[in-house]
Amino acid sequence: MKAAVYFGERDIRCTSIPDATLDVDHGVLVEVLATSICGSDLHMYRGAMDDFMLSGSSQTGHELCGRVLEIGSAVGNFKKGDRISMAYSCSCGDCYMCHVGQTAHCLTTSKAVYGFGAPFGDMNGTHAEALVLPHADAHAMLLPEGISDQAALTLSCNLPAAYIANELANVQPGETVALIGAGPTGLMALDILLSQGASNVTVFDPLAYRLTLAANKGAHTVDLSSVDLTTGDDPLAVALEITKGIGFDKVIEMVGFRESLRLAIDIVRPGGTVAALGVFTDADFELPLADSFLRNITLHMNGFASVQPYMWKCLRLLERGVINSDEYFTHRYSLDDVDKAFADFADKSDYIVKTLIKP
Repeated sequence: MKAAVYFGERDIRCTSIPDATLDVDHGVLVEVLATSICGSDLHMYRGAMDDFMLSGSSQTGHELCGRVLEIGSAVGNFKKGDRISMAYSCSCGDCYMCHVGQTAHCLTTSKAVYGFGAPFGDMNGTHAEALVLPHADAHAMLLPEGISDQAALTLSCNLPAAYIANELANVQPGETVALIGAGPTGLMALDILLSQGASNVTVFDPLAYRLTLAANKGAHTVDLSSVDLTTGDDPLAVALEITKGIGFDKVIEMVGFRESLRLAIDIVRPGGTVAALGVFTDADFELPLADSFLRNITLHMNGFASVQPYMWKCLRLLERGVINSDEYFTHRYSLDDVDKAFADFADKSDYIVKTLIKP
């Protein structure tokens, strides 16, 4: 069958691998109807996770809309022909960490993640014609007819991460909010913020077309394209001007770079909250400990998000029209062209927001 495989930095190709076969009684074999590329995949594509990936072997992809082809004898929630999605991390649903809602830290699967290399379970990926979902009852979900294939993809990662960001930020009426990063997940976080009545949101991003999308939704915008984030001086000055010298009450970070986290900490007010949902691959970060302590900052790090407990809530947002995730799919590719899809998404070509990949 066809599948995308990692070969090295900026080298992910569609190639032929052995057919996926169901070999566990708690799993399902799924035909991939649609998949996509997540912003976290770009860390891998740019080589930041090269030590994790087995060149020529590791598959990619963790966002799924699929149809069940075969079920294991222990599966009770699904039947052949069901259209399903799943959480990006594979969880058993019955260990201590799953019971406390930290499904991304499942003890049974040892933090397994689809399409993210050997340290994360060496799982198969969704950038394929088919794949196996172990422990399917615990982390996959049935899709209603009214949800499009592409909207369903956002249930695997993007939309639950946006939901979690809002929950951690816990924005109160009248508070000022900064959102760093206007990629698909950042824009969905903005949608949720605005749906809850937030009226003073400022979006920071270096891409003019993404800032235009945010502005059209009602956000203020700050263009980071000409700013040196290693100093933080310019955006800090802008933040203080916007907030009358105080700093933002809440900051949501959706990028995953040292510089973006540094910016988030710089622009939050004393006693404020930073919810960092970006996926960080850097080994270290210099936290200004005394400054953070004296400013009473609350910092939530949740890039390895436990999305499964939030999937049903996010499905409800889609069904009730609170979120229209279809609007973010701007470019369509075949699985054969997955290399071009990655390159376009990484390089932000042709005003790309989110990719739709059809096997």
